[in-house]
Amino acid sequence: MTLGMVAEASGVSPSTVSRILNGTAIVSPEKRAAVDRAIAELGFVPNPIARGLAGGRTMSVGVVTQSIDSPFYGVALRGIEETLEPAGYSALFVSGHWDEAVEKRCIDTLRSRRVDGMIILNGRLGDAALKALAKALPVVVTGRSLKAPGLCALDFNNVEGARLATQHLIDLGHRDIAHLSGDLAHPDARDRLAGYRAALEAAGLPFREALVESGGYFEDGGRDATQRLLDRGARFTALFAANDQMAFGASVALHKQGLRVPQDVSLVGFDDLALAAHMAPPLSTVHQASLELGRTAAQGMLNLLAGDKPALSLPEPRLIVRDSSGPAARRR
Repeated sequence: MTLGMVAEASGVSPSTVSRILNGTAIVSPEKRAAVDRAIAELGFVPNPIARGLAGGRTMSVGVVTQSIDSPFYGVALRGIEETLEPAGYSALFVSGHWDEAVEKRCIDTLRSRRVDGMIILNGRLGDAALKALAKALPVVVTGRSLKAPGLCALDFNNVEGARLATQHLIDLGHRDIAHLSGDLAHPDARDRLAGYRAALEAAGLPFREALVESGGYFEDGGRDATQRLLDRGARFTALFAANDQMAFGASVALHKQGLRVPQDVSLVGFDDLALAAHMAPPLSTVHQASLELGRTAAQGMLNLLAGDKPALSLPEPRLIVRDSSGPAARRR
C-alpha cells in the first residue's frame, strides 16, 4: 500500500497526504477526513524511515526532562508523545536531574542520534547555550522567556500563581504565612517566591525570611524544611509550598508534630498533581496544566519543523480551593 494510493482514494495530491502525515498541512477538515478514511480503508501504514530519508530527517525529537519519574513531568511527557506520534515523530527521553553538566551530556547524546529537534523542559542550561543550540536545530524550551531564531520559549506565570495562593491565605485571615521554596537557582522557584512576597506587600504584611525555607521541590525536602521551621519555633498559621510534592512532605511533618490541617495550619501547594485531590484532607493548590504544557511544547516543535514561527502560550494559573485551607483559628 503506497502513499500515492491513499492520495488517489482521498482525491488529494500525494504531497498533501505527506504534509498531513507530517502534521505540517493546513487543509480543510473535509480533506483531512477524506485522507483519514482512505488510510483506514486501505490499511496504509506510514514508513517513518523512508519518510525520514526522503526529507533528510530521522523523524525523532529529543526531549530533556528533569526527572522521568516526576509526577509533574511524567504527565507532560505523555502530552508530548500524544502530539508527536500522530505526526509520525518518535520522542527520545533523557533526564537532566537539574544539573547543567548532565543536561549538556544529554543534549550531546541526543544530537549524536541525529534528532530533528529538541524539547527542553525547564532545566539549568543557560540562555546563551540554548540560543547556540537553536542555531543547529529547532529548540522548544519551557520555563523561560527567551527569543531567538529557531527557538520557541514557553513560560508559565509563576509569579501570579504564587500570588493567588498567598492571597487566598490572606483572605482567610492568615497573617503569619510560611513559604517552602524550590531551589532558588532556578527561575520558577524565584518567581514563586516573588509572587508570595508581592501578595504580602500588597496586603501590608512584612516579609520575614525566618518564615521561608527551601525544600528543593521534593517530598522529603518539604518534610524536612517544615520540620526546621517547627524546630526553631517559627510562628505560622498557614504554609504555602512552591509545589505539591513539598506540600505532601509538609503535611507529614505537621502530622508528626500533632498539628491538624487546616484547623491548626492551612496548607496550599502548586501544580495540582493528580494526587492532590486524594490527600487527607484534599490539597488546595495552583493548577498548572502539565499535560497541556507537553502538548503545547510538542506543537511548537512541529511548527518549527514545518518552518513556521509558533505563536503559542500556556494557560494562566488557576487557584483550586480544597479542604486543606481554612480560616485562621489561632497562632502558632
